[in-house]
Amino acid sequence: MIDGKEQFFMMRAIELAIEGARANSGGPFGAVIVKNGEIIGEGWNQVTSTSDPTAHAEIVAIRRACEKLGTFHLEDCVIYTSCEPCPMCLGAIYWAKLEKIFYSCTRKDAASIGFADDFIYEEIGLSPQDRSVKAICFLREQGLKAFKFWEDKPDKVLY
Repeated sequence: MIDGKEQFFMMRAIELAIEGARANSGGPFGAVIVKNGEIIGEGWNQVTSTSDPTAHAEIVAIRRACEKLGTFHLEDCVIYTSCEPCPMCLGAIYWAKLEKIFYSCTRKDAASIGFADDFIYEEIGLSPQDRSVKAICFLREQGLKAFKFWEDKPDKVLY
């Protein structure tokens, strides 16, 4: 059951989406990260204003929350986002170990106004050689040397 606090946080994400779009920061997307009922990170899409294709609302909010907490994991945190996360943002949410995602609009809604989220979700299901952007694997044996180094490294920080 969605309660008043959850509605408050989602409305804040939607407000950020509108404010960011109004300021021409980027697309109409906003996100907030909450821990123990307190907003610890906010973000809005800043792709065009920063010339950074990774500056999606969720990524910006994750970066700010991690900076505030001094950690790269956000266990016990929840993200409220104005749209279902794109594959990049979904990956970042998993890497950050957020507990739950609340979203407003769907990826189909985003596709209907020209955003490629749904297309990218479809591409992920394809084999690398069948995707629009071709991926070519080579020098694998040399690349595995870095993995072997990491595997044997006694002082690595796992994440």
